Amino acid sequence: MKRKTRIDEDMPSDRARIIPNFLPPPEKLIFPSDTTKVTIYLDSSSVAFFKKQAKKIGAKYQQMMREVLRRYARHHSEHMA
Repeated sequence: MKRKTRIDEDMPSDRARIIPNFLPPPEKLIFPSDTTKVTIYLDSSSVAFFKKQAKKIGAKYQQMMREVLRRYARHHSEHMA
């Protein structure tokens, strides 16, 4: 009777190689931002647009809206100075 070699799925294969860690630490992945909570009424079609776009790319629609406002404000602040 021939003995079967047991393969351990948790052990690396002989073709495995070490890949250097290229990701930044978690605290550098999240960029802290100074935010202020506001209440705002927006038209439904605008919110629906951002929700649809956010769902396509797996993002949060409120973050996308904040980014649009941030860029708008930065653009017009630079042109007014």
